[in-house]
Amino acid sequence: MYTTVVLALPDAIPFDLATPIETFGRVRLPDGRPGYRTLVAGPERDIEAGPLRLTVDDDLDALQRADLIVVPGRENPLAPAPPAVLAALRTAADRGTRIASICVGAFTLAEAALLDGLDATTHWLAADEFKRKYPAVQVNPDVLYTDNGKILTSAGAVAGIDLCLHIVRNDYGTVVAADAARLAVAPLHRPGGQAQYIVRNRAPSRPTTLDQVLPWIEDNAYRGLALADIAAAAGLSVRTLTRRFKDETGQSPLQWVAGVRIRQAQELLETTDHTVDRIAAQTGFPTTSNFRSQFGQVVGVTPGAYRKVFRPGPHRPADEAVLAKATPVFLPENAKLL
Repeated sequence: MYTTVVLALPDAIPFDLATPIETFGRVRLPDGRPGYRTLVAGPERDIEAGPLRLTVDDDLDALQRADLIVVPGRENPLAPAPPAVLAALRTAADRGTRIASICVGAFTLAEAALLDGLDATTHWLAADEFKRKYPAVQVNPDVLYTDNGKILTSAGAVAGIDLCLHIVRNDYGTVVAADAARLAVAPLHRPGGQAQYIVRNRAPSRPTTLDQVLPWIEDNAYRGLALADIAAAAGLSVRTLTRRFKDETGQSPLQWVAGVRIRQAQELLETTDHTVDRIAAQTGFPTTSNFRSQFGQVVGVTPGAYRKVFRPGPHRPADEAVLAKATPVFLPENAKLL
């Protein structure tokens, strides 16, 4: 049996706290014994976690008895962690303890200097701030989780379940991991390198010279837009438009348009039963093959696979063949995760 310690920090995100408790708590070995003993420890006895007030039974000494430490995210990931917590994490890492973070919990690992020179991920909304604050870390916001052996990180929300089941699979094999996933009512395997299903062309957070043209693009992306069309709407020359887009969004105007179209296509895939051909036409892609290609490059999966995740709909026999290819069938000997 492995001892897992979930670190309860001030202002912890409740979902992130619950994820390892629930996931590891559902692990049963073939003989019925639990696979993990899960404890919750913190620097203080009473911890605030969003709207919750928690009483923690174990102090930071528990980290030194752990086989695995899980660090949940905090509502304010930029808030300094208590020095005693950072020291305890470093001591545990020096002992060879596995340490994993969920969502923006990666900020705590980075603050403890445990991610320097390693691959890591975090919630995509926090990725840019993470890169600025911790340039020594190799941040990849486009994956669900990273595994460096002893140090692991995950992206936001459900990716924490992905990471926990990945750990279970490494510890006990696919049979046990599949059973834990079924008990948690979670599909069993999304590889760590799978994309986070997001398109990174959110509008700049502060006023820019593009404030008028960005909404215009949202409303007109279904049209066959050329650079000249966008420049005319912005009242700028093509050269000035291109320069300002690069300076203020990090993308070219047409890259931005493609991102808008893909986000709109995602919404249609999630909320309608329209065919892929129809969605391609509705969102302004010149051909269905062009839509499939760009969608796959940006989102990391096909439009059909994306729809199966976010709009499963009524069970259809055709889905079985797709799922059989994407995810092993988990009889008493195979397992994967959502």
